[in-house]
Amino acid sequence: MEDSKHNVRLSKALSWLLRHNLHLVSEITKEPIDPTGFVDVEAVLEIPRFHGYKLHQVEEVVAKNDKQRFALRTHNGKLQIRANQGHTVKEIEPDLKKLEAPFEVETVIHGTYEKNWPNIQQRGLSRMKRNHIHFAKGLPGANSVISGMRQDCNLLIYVHLPSAIEAGFEFFESANGVILCPGDEQGFLPAKLFAKVVHKMK
Repeated sequence: MEDSKHNVRLSKALSWLLRHNLHLVSEITKEPIDPTGFVDVEAVLEIPRFHGYKLHQVEEVVAKNDKQRFALRTHNGKLQIRANQGHTVKEIEPDLKKLEAPFEVETVIHGTYEKNWPNIQQRGLSRMKRNHIHFAKGLPGANSVISGMRQDCNLLIYVHLPSAIEAGFEFFESANGVILCPGDEQGFLPAKLFAKVVHKMK
């Protein structure tokens, strides 16, 4: 049980660093942020928040993460890690697959909460501080869907992908199967492109 809690804490710390605070790694390595989002694991472990963690623990968190939030690679002889999506760091351009065909992904769903609906209905979906609006390719647990929304979301917004692409919006798929859209210049996807909205019952 203690190992499980340890892994959760490390996973949350890695998300905090790799999605939002990569400059802390650059301060250690004295190198600019890599556009792919990969950083040396050794440098990560030098950051005070990660003191006490070991390399094998990082590898374990990546391997066991149910949403595949992270990826590892060996680059120039060093083990590196990155977040697969969810970045707020503007320099990051991970290797996303652009969806070219209108029906390339059958279902595109954004999970959110009822309290957000009035604002979404008026302004559309917002990427907030992130680089993209996040969508799932289906409901969690269905058809191997592992990431893209929280389990407790009680409002499901289905996007009509062909209409959205025809309207000029770009959609991408991350390495862990999350569908991403940067929105318009202000970071919004308008409500007119919603196919349907489902209010989940408790």
